[in-house]
Amino acid sequence: ALIVPEIGVEEISFGRDIESRVQAALATELDAEGRTDLSVAVHRHEGSRSAVNAGSSVAAAIPAALHDSTSDLLRRALKRGLDVAASAVLLVLLAPVFAVISLLVKLKSPGPVFFGQVRIGESGKPFTMFKFRSMKIDNDPSIHQAFVSQFIKAGAPNGSSADAGAPFKIVNDPRVTSIGRILRNTSLDELPQLWNVLRGDMSLVGPRPALRYEVEQYKPWHYRRVLEAKPGITGLWQVNGRSRTTFDDMVRLDLRYAKKPSAWTDLKILLATPRAVIMGKGAR
Repeated sequence: ALIVPEIGVEEISFGRDIESRVQAALATELDAEGRTDLSVAVHRHEGSRSAVNAGSSVAAAIPAALHDSTSDLLRRALKRGLDVAASAVLLVLLAPVFAVISLLVKLKSPGPVFFGQVRIGESGKPFTMFKFRSMKIDNDPSIHQAFVSQFIKAGAPNGSSADAGAPFKIVNDPRVTSIGRILRNTSLDELPQLWNVLRGDMSLVGPRPALRYEVEQYKPWHYRRVLEAKPGITGLWQVNGRSRTTFDDMVRLDLRYAKKPSAWTDLKILLATPRAVIMGKGAR
């Protein structure tokens, strides 16, 4: 860590200078193989976790990347184009599925068909993520908050299952409806997130969208998972064990994805997702 009172308007060149110096210094201590795998990135930390706890913008407590290269901007534009095209097509093709699920949700439990929940997106920006409602209305969220806190702080695998809406699900959760259990076990409750992808809040592939009270408990290095990639419907964590991993391992998978993103990586994750859902990796 390097403490700098004020970087000023030249922060981009400052960041690049620090990166090149650190990379050169490390290269002298590594063998040829190590130098090949070496990658250095500089992030700017503004504010602290107290900014989140005080109720201000989450973005103010999250470190910001100093710059994006031209190749990064091109990659992001390509990824966004693919997200828009794929989500639009899938929303049209899956319209009959949406209609059937909506009817079942409405028949089995009073309340709205869709459930909207504020999540923390890329660079700490909040957005409303949509799912098919799988719980009874007016349920108590404190149960899940307690489990989230335990999962982050424990640093050990747990026995309950995970979903895209939280680090894990509570086994035999009394708040979940009968049709909701089926939707969760098959991940069909997540289909409305295609609308979030079309809007630009999410991507098809990326880190799991974080909850606000989850981010409030992050360690400094955890913040990078909501900085370096747009949240996704599926990702490396979802296809690599889900709740069979620790929270720290989940963050490492997210950062591994963000470090070397590519269209080929996204395609492999998308192709692996149906098998992970069918096999129920980390889900019960």
